[in-house]
Amino acid sequence: MLLITGLGNPGAQYRGNRHNIGFMAVDAIARENRFPPFRSKFHGQASEGMLAGEKVLLLKPETFMNDSGRAVGEAMRFLKLTLDNIVVVHDELDLVPGKLRAKTGGGNAGHNGLRSISAHIGNDYRRLRIGIGHPGDKALVHGYVLSDFESGERGWVGTMCETLAKGAEMLLRGEDSSLQTRVDVAMRAALTP
Repeated sequence: MLLITGLGNPGAQYRGNRHNIGFMAVDAIARENRFPPFRSKFHGQASEGMLAGEKVLLLKPETFMNDSGRAVGEAMRFLKLTLDNIVVVHDELDLVPGKLRAKTGGGNAGHNGLRSISAHIGNDYRRLRIGIGHPGDKALVHGYVLSDFESGERGWVGTMCETLAKGAEMLLRGEDSSLQTRVDVAMRAALTP
């Protein structure tokens, strides 16, 4: 079984925020692959379905970003999963908008959601880092991540989430870098004027 967790903050006021692109990606995976409706479980909203004949749990923690590890840790322990069966989808300030990077382990780069998850389960889980860009000044970061994507950005956000959703089964096969390549090709086409 694979646990795919999208990071974000619960509530309508955060729905379109840059910080919530993990939630957006997980919602797209659920729609594309016809997962059942999300329901309350593991301190979050969860939906269990099948990808490529294997069980997958999609999770959107409702603990707010800074305590995401509580939800991920509870789900991991209950399902008796190992770190290689955990994929976390999250926003990344240090990547240009529309760039995806897949990696296992590494630092948290000041991301409080990742810091919380690492504190609860360890650091060597798989990550899909979605670039949202940096506002240019550290003092502006908080307001930037908690602001909505602008209308001109919504096209690439939709392409990113749709491409991840269509390629989600690649995560089951450990083809994270191939999924990254697929997304890069789709994003180049989407971002070319």
